[in-house]
Amino acid sequence: MLVAVSFSSVFGGCIPCIFYSRSSSTLRTVGYSFFAAIFNVGWAATQVSHMSMINCITLNSTSRVALASCRNAFNMVANLSLYAVALLVFSISKAKSHVDIEHQYRMIAYISIFIGCCFVVVFLVGTKEPSLKVAVHGDRHARISWSYWFKKVLYYQVALAYVLTRLIINVSQAFLAYYVINDLHMAQSATALVPALIYVFSFIVSVTLQEVVWTGQRLKLYYSAGGILWMFCGAVILILPTSMSAFMYVVSFVIGVANALMVVTGVSMQTVLVGRDLNGCAFVCGSLSFLDKILCGLALYFLESFQSNTALHISKYNPLDATYISVTRYGLGLVPAVCAFLGVAVTMSMDLHAPYAKYLTESLLE
Repeated sequence: MLVAVSFSSVFGGCIPCIFYSRSSSTLRTVGYSFFAAIFNVGWAATQVSHMSMINCITLNSTSRVALASCRNAFNMVANLSLYAVALLVFSISKAKSHVDIEHQYRMIAYISIFIGCCFVVVFLVGTKEPSLKVAVHGDRHARISWSYWFKKVLYYQVALAYVLTRLIINVSQAFLAYYVINDLHMAQSATALVPALIYVFSFIVSVTLQEVVWTGQRLKLYYSAGGILWMFCGAVILILPTSMSAFMYVVSFVIGVANALMVVTGVSMQTVLVGRDLNGCAFVCGSLSFLDKILCGLALYFLESFQSNTALHISKYNPLDATYISVTRYGLGLVPAVCAFLGVAVTMSMDLHAPYAKYLTESLLE
């Protein structure tokens, strides 16, 4: 409900401006920031509870990864559905002025909110959550202290891997359209086609990952494979010339595969950390999500503050012959690649073997 109300208010215009019958940058900033904050509260509540259910539905390691991959697959379906809604609105409603464009995007937002609310109702009414028939850590209703997690080295390792993964996803999504248009000078349609290709291949890989029998070693290997692919993509993005802009479609395929590998295994590492301590899984998901949003916000704020191209060197023979640092190119290429490298380094230092062997044996016995 918070997401629906706040999101509709953001696209509904400046509410304080309507209330005070005047418009100013201060009122617009306060209005949009207020509803954006409410949106994040509602989204965090939904995200944390939904991710926690993965741990509560099953203790089997492979089943938990399958649920995480299924969750990511339908996340890609949701992203692609938004493109379908946008295509439908743009086809039916023709924009002839700036006001018409506002109405188009407002209609896209309202239709998306309506569809989302319908699926929420279906989920709450039609989904029967199975109850675990095995004992969990201590009393089923006892709350696990926060300090319990802070004493685990694996908590900090998983937190780093997850936050670095979210940095890769969020930063790349934020700068992808700018890079395609400003740096590669591709057609406007590429701003939709390139992300769509990423979502399609991410969906395919997410579905495929559900068929894998998972162990701790495989989690680390698949995450590392995704990180290496992103490092390759980052290097290509940094050096890709405008004359070879079509190669970006191939890069999109690789990015989609890398995103799926890293997101699914990154989330699944949380389930290894939680194990049987189900009464504390919400804190694990919530604290990691909190770190993710804070660091991603700071990273995007820092990068956006240098969004314009800055001249690095001006030739003394020809002042027009200058080499430029594209913040968009470096934000899309260098930042995710560095995060991927750090994520792989952290992941390889994890000890994920014992919990998986233990739970797999117990699942077979049960």
